[in-house]
Amino acid sequence: MSTYPEVPGEPTQTSTAFIETATATIQNLAPIKKIHQHLCAFHFYAYDMTRQVEAHHYCAHQNEEMRQCLIYDSPNADARLIGLEYVVSENLFLTLPDEEKPLWHSHEYEVKSGLLFMPGVPGPIERQDMEKVVKTYGKVFHFWQVDKGDNLPLGLPQVMMAFTRDGQLYEELVKGVESRYGISVSKERENRAYMSGPTHGIQPLANGGGKGLKTELREIDCKPQIPYPESLFE
Repeated sequence: MSTYPEVPGEPTQTSTAFIETATATIQNLAPIKKIHQHLCAFHFYAYDMTRQVEAHHYCAHQNEEMRQCLIYDSPNADARLIGLEYVVSENLFLTLPDEEKPLWHSHEYEVKSGLLFMPGVPGPIERQDMEKVVKTYGKVFHFWQVDKGDNLPLGLPQVMMAFTRDGQLYEELVKGVESRYGISVSKERENRAYMSGPTHGIQPLANGGGKGLKTELREIDCKPQIPYPESLFE
């Protein structure tokens, strides 16, 4: 159950609910209907590991080597859409330019530690997909800083990262999901011990290159580089 402040605004009217029902019947909503799985994991702000957020991913495959996920703060019907994640195979990640790689994080630790899981999915089925995810990389932006108590999405989108070793994630967050979903992270870690991460090892530039990353807004000169008459900018 979410402990974040309520979103301000008047309650949804009956007429609005009626329109939603009608449009859902008429329109196909194809991109949303392609979502096929719910994964629960944890993210932290790339510039501040003390800010840790439970993240519920609703994902769809683009193809065998890429999936895209909508991220909510809970699995409830009134959950807030707080971000998104792109997940790519090791092969695709290695094609990225070096300046891009630090924005992506590895999933090896998340998977092998048991911290990344599919609520309600039997272990043997879940592990079939985790055998693929363990080798992938993800790029995450959060738009809504719910951990600060913001009741609306304020500020700039922020790059998020995933945990890479023991002792980083707050224990109370782990206990929270174990209690709510009836799972044992330590037991699942044992079950996944046979899995192996990226074939070429975790790329050194991934995970922020071991440094913090923060999205910032700055003013720049927007004049075109091609010479134009100065009168155009007066």
